[in-house]
Amino acid sequence: MPYQTNIFKATKENKFFRQVLFTGAKSQLVVMSIKKNGEIGEETHAHVEQIFFFQKGDAKVVLDGVESVATKGDILIVTPGTKHNVINTGKGALKVWTVYCPPNHIDGRIHKTKKQADKDTEDEEFGNQVQ
Repeated sequence: MPYQTNIFKATKENKFFRQVLFTGAKSQLVVMSIKKNGEIGEETHAHVEQIFFFQKGDAKVVLDGVESVATKGDILIVTPGTKHNVINTGKGALKVWTVYCPPNHIDGRIHKTKKQADKDTEDEEFGNQVQ
């Protein structure tokens, strides 16, 4: 089923670490709010490409051990097999939206905090089974 939203508004208003907005057959749209000094956590997706759009804030991006800076308006494309992390280095919440191809999280899943996301073994296993 098609999906439409104002992604800038949805991202701005999102208060959760991660919220799945839409899951299709081949892609998934997720909004994230990463607290000051927070991070997504180092991860590698074996079969998933992930595209980050930075809407608000400043971040340090680490791709296979190489650091760079990302800020409002930047885009980051993480190809399968790339070890990556995004760390909030700004003064407030880092607001990003991300597209996974194929989907990497359980449809409709909301993680209010990173701690909650880290404890969600069912969602993590879903992502690990993506082919």
